[in-house]
Amino acid sequence: MKDWFHALAEREQVMVLTAAGVIVLASLYLGLWLPLDRGHRSAATSVEIWRSSLAQLRPLRGSIQNPTTAPATDAGGNQSLVVIIDNTLRQRNLYSSLQRSQPTSASGIRVELENVAFDDLMMWLGDLGNGYGLQVQSGNFSRSANEIRGRVNASLTLER
Repeated sequence: MKDWFHALAEREQVMVLTAAGVIVLASLYLGLWLPLDRGHRSAATSVEIWRSSLAQLRPLRGSIQNPTTAPATDAGGNQSLVVIIDNTLRQRNLYSSLQRSQPTSASGIRVELENVAFDDLMMWLGDLGNGYGLQVQSGNFSRSANEIRGRVNASLTLER
């Protein structure tokens, strides 16, 4: 190969050396730099996703009840269930989703919500359980008619 290279004209030798240099640089770029760069970008994206998730979870830290404390079930003991439902829905900004609330017994109420965010609905139910001792006895959920993901229609029976 050495003899072949020396047998080439000087101009051809420069072209062969230049082509060899380009091939070496392209191999280094494609074989080393590109995979490392992709891995770095993937890791950076993962870190950003984790930071975003953590930022969204931090406000919820205060709303999660400490398992060693008992639930405050007597907070609304003398309030009617209709008033409790209305007040707690307003606190969670879900009142616009309320279609109907109707007492079923002295300790029960049926609530119908339309086009409500499922996550917000679950947080509201947690508030009712922790603050007022209301538990879901039966429920019916269906996908909301609009095309927004995560929205449901719900018919719930709650009892103390």
